Amino acid sequence: MITNFFIPELNNHDVQELWFQQDGTTCHTARATIDLLKDTFGDRLISRFGPVNWPPRSCDLTPLDYYLCGYVKSLVYADKPQTLDHLEDNIRRVIADIRMLLMNVSTNVGKSHRILDVQIGLNPRQPWQSYSRNHI
Repeated sequence: MITNFFIPELNNHDVQELWFQQDGTTCHTARATIDLLKDTFGDRLISRFGPVNWPPRSCDLTPLDYYLCGYVKSLVYADKPQTLDHLEDNIRRVIADIRMLLMNVSTNVGKSHRILDVQIGLNPRQPWQSYSRNHI
């Protein structure tokens, strides 16, 4: 996927100011993968074994990972569904109701990125240096 699609697609864009972020999942951090990403992004790679290490014990920095999955699960199982149909109904209902709430969470993810910018030494007052504005 990275070699056949992602890297060729990046060649159509100016990547000199882009940062690449991924979590520390083992399948994302094979030596060949990290080497390829380092070749592409240089020191603008946030990953386990990358130039900027993924923050330890950190939730992912995307709304789906750090918020949505846990939120949906807590609501889906709140009434302790006893059948598959009941579980499916709960999932559909919860997903249908989250649109506005998720929009608010997505707005707040920028705040988390700005905090991380400061922690890893980026200057949040210079947007051209901040991966939170140019991140994939």
